[in-house]
Amino acid sequence: MHNRHIIVADDDAAIRTVLNQALSRAGYEVRSTGNCATLWRWVAQGEGDLVITDVMMPDENVFDLLPRIKRVRPELPIIVMSAQNTFMTAIRASERGAYEYLPKPFDLKELIAIVGRALSRPRGTPAAGAEPGNEDIPLVGRSPAMQEIYRALARLMPTDLTVMITGESGTGKELVARALHDYGRRRTGPFVPVNMAAIPRDLIESELFGHEKGSFTGALARSAGRFEQAEGGTLFLDEIGDMPMEAQTRLLRVLQQGEYTTVGGRVPIKTNVRIIAATNKDLRISIQQGIFREDLFFRLNVVPLRLPALRERSEDVPDLIRHFFVLVEKEGLSRKQLDGEAMEKLKRYRWPGNVRELENLVRRLAALYPQETITGPVIEAELDTLPLAQSAPAGTNGRRQASGENETLSGAVERHLADYFSGYRDTLPPPGLYHRILREIEGPLIGAALAATRGNQIRAAELLGVNRNTLRKKVRDLDLQVFRTAR
Repeated sequence: MHNRHIIVADDDAAIRTVLNQALSRAGYEVRSTGNCATLWRWVAQGEGDLVITDVMMPDENVFDLLPRIKRVRPELPIIVMSAQNTFMTAIRASERGAYEYLPKPFDLKELIAIVGRALSRPRGTPAAGAEPGNEDIPLVGRSPAMQEIYRALARLMPTDLTVMITGESGTGKELVARALHDYGRRRTGPFVPVNMAAIPRDLIESELFGHEKGSFTGALARSAGRFEQAEGGTLFLDEIGDMPMEAQTRLLRVLQQGEYTTVGGRVPIKTNVRIIAATNKDLRISIQQGIFREDLFFRLNVVPLRLPALRERSEDVPDLIRHFFVLVEKEGLSRKQLDGEAMEKLKRYRWPGNVRELENLVRRLAALYPQETITGPVIEAELDTLPLAQSAPAGTNGRRQASGENETLSGAVERHLADYFSGYRDTLPPPGLYHRILREIEGPLIGAALAATRGNQIRAAELLGVNRNTLRKKVRDLDLQVFRTAR
């Protein structure tokens, strides 16, 4: 027996019963209530080693009660549950000193595990700060995938840990980076975003670290770099996979030593910034190709955070659409809504451009269509105009059944793999599938690049974005025939 006492507060009697039974079976003593007044009285009297509570109670919002509890019992672990599963719920739970936030419905095994961790290693009061407003929620969605993101962000807010955000283009990597800054301990400092892919490669070092007058042709005066501009705040390095090797070496030195020198400068400059990096590339492949430093990857990848593609959280599409319609209405466009058929079509669409593509569509609907209610045929017509349209027919589980001129490469690969696995109905294919499929894709890709550059391996390597030596090794390993064609 644990001989530890847990207080459960929830106005739903069924939830109180379930938690009472589960925690009792786990060996805990449980006392439950359906209101905040009783919860506060028990806590103030010193009862309970841990509290599990819902947010919305009949007599008070628990977020208003938590500061009072933390003042009298600062080390008391509090687990907050809520059916209002939004980004702001997770953030408020963290800011008000909760040990953990759990969205409803929750997994009982996970809850029991969290209780065990909380009681074995109590957490002190997190650093407090001014509570952000609720007017502009930066992240929208209630899917399980987004709940994991919210919980991770809530844990990261009180820290200065380096974060690596990965995900496809349009998934909201900069929004997450801004949320980490705006709701974190550096919120009063500057947030400085830098897109590596948008800066000429020979200017990236100057852009990041600044330069001295006369350090290169055109340097007519000293210029502050992004590190200096972000001092005391957050530096967001977007598309970090496009950073050239020379700049990678200098960035690694900053992360190791906490200082840098300007281009043309000699005096080291101490820096105090939080680094958040983002990429839509698989940096492990870039490391294998020799175009990204492995030691820099490990320095940046302290906390990996992968953002799900919109097709992985299609249940969030209605919330996102309503959110974007509110935004465009604030910009002066008329209020719109979608009928059931239109919404279902958008939920089944695969969204190759992710949330950004959805936002663009909503803006187009608000601007171009006079009717207040957007119908299914309108959505069908809009989707048909998209170059990568791939609305999934019913019953295909989001996969196109037939190939065609509009099919994407990922769709073709998906069909190929489905056909491949169908040949092994009672068993699995032999080991090594990853490398076999990779060779099937690499060969035609490299062959197409060499054909496009008429066999010029230097230009082909630039086209592919790989090191020339890497390309030569691939050509040799894949036994590709290289012919230089006449112009």
